[in-house]
Amino acid sequence: MSLWDDMWGVAWWVAPWSPWAKTPMFSFEEAWAEDTEKLAEIHAAGFPGAAWSAADLAALLREETVTGVVARRANAFGTRSAVGFVLLRTVADESEVLTVAVAPSHRRRGVGRALMEEAMRRLYRDRIASLFLEVDAGNQAALALYRRLRFEKVGERKGYYAHGSVPGATALVMRADLR
Repeated sequence: MSLWDDMWGVAWWVAPWSPWAKTPMFSFEEAWAEDTEKLAEIHAAGFPGAAWSAADLAALLREETVTGVVARRANAFGTRSAVGFVLLRTVADESEVLTVAVAPSHRRRGVGRALMEEAMRRLYRDRIASLFLEVDAGNQAALALYRRLRFEKVGERKGYYAHGSVPGATALVMRADLR
C-alpha cells in the first residue's frame, strides 16, 4: 500500500478545523494574564450570575498555588483561540478544581473531558495524590463526566450554591486518586 492509499484510510491528514475531521484538535497551554478577558467571557457563558471577571481570574493566576490550563483550537488562518479552561489550586500533595468552563460553541465535543484529562496528567506528573472538586448535585452532565474520570463522592455541602440547578443547591464533593 502506498502512502497515498494510506492517507485516504486515515483522518490524520484532514485539517483540524475541517468539518470532516473526526476528532477536534486542541493544544493545551498554561493560562496567562493576557488570556483573562477571553476566559472571563467563557466563564460568564457557563456560570451566568456567578461568573468571575477578568480581574478575578488575573488575581487567581498570580497566586503561587494556582495554575490554569487552557484548551486552544486552531483555525484555518493559524489563529489559536481559547475554547475552555480549568483552574487548579495545589497545596502539598492535593489539588482542587476551582473552576472548569467550555465555550458554548465547543460544548459536547469532548473539550471538558480533554481539559480534565490534561489537568490530571499534569498533576500526576507532579506527583499530586488527589484531586478534589465540588459540583452542583443537579448538574447531570458534569456528574457523568466526573464519574467517567473516576471521581467518587466523598461528601456534600447542602445549600452551597446560590445559583445552580436550584438556588441553595447541594454541592457534591468529589475526589479522584491520582496515584
